[in-house]
Amino acid sequence: MNEQSTYLEQGLGYGVSREQRNKVLRNTYWLLALSMVPTVVGAWAGVAFGLGQLFSGALGIVLFLAMAFGFIYAIQKTKNSAAGVPVLLAFTFFMGLMMSRLIESVLGFKNGPDLIMTAFGGTAGVFFVMASLATVIKRDLSGMNQWLFVGVIVLLVGGVINMFVGSTVGMMVLSMAAIGIFSAYMLYDIKQIIDGGETNYISATLALYLNIINVFQSLLALLGIFGGERD
Repeated sequence: MNEQSTYLEQGLGYGVSREQRNKVLRNTYWLLALSMVPTVVGAWAGVAFGLGQLFSGALGIVLFLAMAFGFIYAIQKTKNSAAGVPVLLAFTFFMGLMMSRLIESVLGFKNGPDLIMTAFGGTAGVFFVMASLATVIKRDLSGMNQWLFVGVIVLLVGGVINMFVGSTVGMMVLSMAAIGIFSAYMLYDIKQIIDGGETNYISATLALYLNIINVFQSLLALLGIFGGERD
């Protein structure tokens, strides 16, 4: 058995036709683009009405986690029904609210709007590169999942510790690590769709959306640390 046939069995052995895989990928990209609209609206509302403060402090973090996991559970329960898309879009609005605190902080810099656009452009660039790589890489990447999951756990533990330490260096290290881990997760998740391992475009969109949000926030935090200009 040659290498190509081994890859076909490992990477494309999900019983999903090429047409189905292309449809899932196309629908995922469309829904991902649509999900940015409520995200921007949520971020605007959070900044305009100070709603981002709801997620500050220990109680705010507990509130965010409870609501985030509640939304994710609801999305997974409704992903095969007509309610799946509205629930996902409601979650992206909520994530925009959550990000508004960071965005408001960055807007406090003289060059805040430029930093936000740079972070947006950088995130779009990372996504384009990972999506392009996913289409040309022929090997099965399913083994990445366990290592990336461990990386996320380390990030979470490090983030909790840094909450109490309040170290700028710690924030820089965590942000750079997050960019690397969630960029790799983009590659993994897109490759799963291409290979037929993910056949539901709603859950695929959720995974990619979370990757994008984490990369964007981490880039924005780094830009604020290194490039923020005070009046």
